[in-house]
Amino acid sequence: MIQTHLYYKTAAKSIYTKLFGRALLSFSSRTLSYHSSHTLSTMASLSAHIVIRAANRELEIPTGLFINNEFVPSADSPNDLIHLVNPATEEAICSVVAGSVKDIDIAVAAARKAFNTTWGKNVTGFERSKLLNKLADLMERDQDILAEVESLNNGKPFKIARDFDIGDSIQCLRYYAGWADKITGQTIEVDNKTKLAFTRHDPIGVCGQIIPWNYPINMWAWKVAPALACGCTIVMKPSELTPLTALMLSKLIAEAGFPPGVVNTIPSLGSVGGAALSTHMDVDKVAFTGSTVTGRKVMEAAAKSNLKKVSLELGGKSPQLVFESADLEQAANWACLGILYNTGQDCTAGSRLYVQDTIYDKFVSLLVSKAKELVIGDGFDEKSGGGPLVSKTQFDKVWRYIESGSAQGAKLALGGQKRPGKGFFVDPTIFTDINANMDIVRDEIFGPVLAVGRFKTEEEAISLANDTSYGLGAGLHSNDANQCMRVSSALEAGTVWVNQYNLLNNNVPFGGKKQSGIGRELGSYALDEYTSVKAIHWNFGEKLDWPL
Repeated sequence: MIQTHLYYKTAAKSIYTKLFGRALLSFSSRTLSYHSSHTLSTMASLSAHIVIRAANRELEIPTGLFINNEFVPSADSPNDLIHLVNPATEEAICSVVAGSVKDIDIAVAAARKAFNTTWGKNVTGFERSKLLNKLADLMERDQDILAEVESLNNGKPFKIARDFDIGDSIQCLRYYAGWADKITGQTIEVDNKTKLAFTRHDPIGVCGQIIPWNYPINMWAWKVAPALACGCTIVMKPSELTPLTALMLSKLIAEAGFPPGVVNTIPSLGSVGGAALSTHMDVDKVAFTGSTVTGRKVMEAAAKSNLKKVSLELGGKSPQLVFESADLEQAANWACLGILYNTGQDCTAGSRLYVQDTIYDKFVSLLVSKAKELVIGDGFDEKSGGGPLVSKTQFDKVWRYIESGSAQGAKLALGGQKRPGKGFFVDPTIFTDINANMDIVRDEIFGPVLAVGRFKTEEEAISLANDTSYGLGAGLHSNDANQCMRVSSALEAGTVWVNQYNLLNNNVPFGGKKQSGIGRELGSYALDEYTSVKAIHWNFGEKLDWPL
């Protein structure tokens, strides 16, 4: 997904041309070592030094758990670490503290104390807005540094992390800063002579937030901004693959002046930290972005514990439809963006493409030629429009699907060859001659793999598009206005793009249907996920006679 509020910077671009970023361990007294004998000295510092060669910059990265505005070791598992790898080089970056169930308990207690004393209903919307804007200012100040670490840890191109992911996240914070003092209820007429009723939208309380690895900073902002605007406190569990920028942003939380305990960050394995938040009896709401399989577990755990409120942004197998009236050049551009942006690691990736039979051959030829133009490479190379997949596990998964597509009879129009050398790189891959029973058509792959089919009629196109258990996104390309209205109405998806794809706005809601999740992020709708409505009935004139 791509946000349309962007920050563009060009002055520094030349220094990145033809340079490749590498993270090196700086073996100082405060640096994290990969020798087990040095684990205790490492934990004492709770930071690691890394060097970004492309920027000629050395950075100190916090590696501890962030609780009460401090970086701390694990309360009961000080030697448990999460080891991070640069997906472009397969080299070690550093390690961070792996939080335990007890650490989650401590963080939740800190969040509850803050909610009851220094946050929640104890601060005005104006104060919350001021702090959110300050946080946005600090992110803007550190935009390049955050983008460098995001590229290093996640693999995505530096320029995209900086201009798109972080640029949008800054705007997301500012958007919700504008909402913080405008959260209002209703006054409801009951009996003008004796009674009235009104509603309050109270902050829901302590929120567990579990974010994925494909957009670490963006997903952090999407979760944190509306929650803080409403007055909630947070225990954040970033992905164990990409926790570094969440820890850096936690440092900015303290610098911005948020009271201790308002935002706490616990890197941990999903089976530990995510499970602990989902089952915790003192967490009032859990927000999760990730796979449908894990989303089921989160929802089940929430139901079996304290019936906490749940919002889920889950997987997708999103279709794009190209009708014969479409601008084919533009449709091909958007189709490529839909599947190749973020190297296909996108919940709304347009991984199924259906083209009207009258233009099928011409369009596929155009599509393949455009897909070949994208450079998948190191994130610090200015030419790269896409980076590696995030991990060896994801790399192996995507290749299993590519091999499955060929084995089940689909025809490779592009790609299908593994690269030699280091890095989890997968080039754009396009299959044709598909059928509805193929794994590449049914399953979410989360890689740059596109399945292309054909249709004859509008009705067939809609049927093919809706033939999925998911319902996160869908797109259509047509210059027939009536057709655009009919088809967009018929598509079963939470977001439908017409003559574009994958662009989102902070003021427009986003979320899924069917097995793509429940609840909404972005826009004013996201505020509903972090508030509870209280109805107050006020009697100022009626006298009750007793007994009945």
